[in-house]
Amino acid sequence: MSTAPGTTVRQVIIIGSGPAGLTAALYASRANLKPLLIEGIEAGGQLMLTTMVENYPGFRSGVMGPGLMAEMRAQAEHFGAEIVQGDVSSVDLSNRPFTINVDKTTYTADALIIATGASAKWLDLGVDKKLSGRGVSTCATCDGFFFKGLPVAVIGGGDTAMEEAIYLSKLATKVTVIHRRDTLRASKVMQDKAMSMPNISFIWNSEVVDIKDLDQGKVTALVLRDTKTGEKSELTVEGVFIGIGHTPNTQLFKGQLQMHDNGYLKTHDGSRTSVRGVFAAGDVQDHVYRQAVTAAGSGCMAAIDAERFLSGTLHESSHETAAAHR
Repeated sequence: MSTAPGTTVRQVIIIGSGPAGLTAALYASRANLKPLLIEGIEAGGQLMLTTMVENYPGFRSGVMGPGLMAEMRAQAEHFGAEIVQGDVSSVDLSNRPFTINVDKTTYTADALIIATGASAKWLDLGVDKKLSGRGVSTCATCDGFFFKGLPVAVIGGGDTAMEEAIYLSKLATKVTVIHRRDTLRASKVMQDKAMSMPNISFIWNSEVVDIKDLDQGKVTALVLRDTKTGEKSELTVEGVFIGIGHTPNTQLFKGQLQMHDNGYLKTHDGSRTSVRGVFAAGDVQDHVYRQAVTAAGSGCMAAIDAERFLSGTLHESSHETAAAHR
């Protein structure tokens, strides 16, 4: 197939520069695939919004999130990965090589690894993002340990919020769940489990309108507003976990790749998607674990799958055979 003038041809292109994308770039580089990684606007992924990371293997005293991502980026580049800035505006996965458009540049790739991640939903207060890593978190598994023996709040009423609250109840002295309605959206089993925990309490019909104290650079209290009366009150806490969910960054691939009802990419037999030669890694296809280490592991899988696909040693799976005959 001929390529248009100005088109850059690659064996492997990786979209996304979090732990999944950078690990994929490292493995693809060491396989001599000369990968191109397009890092996007949110370079480094969600770890760029965190401070100390204590649960990434190999760092006994922890490591700062941005520092970890800088090291992963430098390691991928050291082994030959090329990293370019820019947001992908469109992709065409209908034919191989695949077409990826970035600003005014068009790239083609024989294999594509999608590692665009998922973005946590925030409260849109402004102060919540400013205090991220300083008392505000979107991941109890990541940051709960820092609040051992302290009072915390969880915002939300779905399964994500209940999961956060239950996890935190084993660490914090008290967990207060704040929900804007008087009934939870969470599944019955999750509701029952959360409500059975002695140190989890609920504040109903309330929304957070401010988080104190930006001047001190840490969380000291939440300002709540009753959704029925409008009355304001304060809740003293030292940590707040926003549990209103995540949005997978899959808009580019709608109508081209199979997705779950919640928008996450479907993968099978490792990192394979519904299109041969397209692989997915990290939070863009994982709505269960959402950890840096699991993202990195799946980035490794995607790179190995891509290398085997390009070399002709990745055999068609039973899933793909069935799809071809439907």
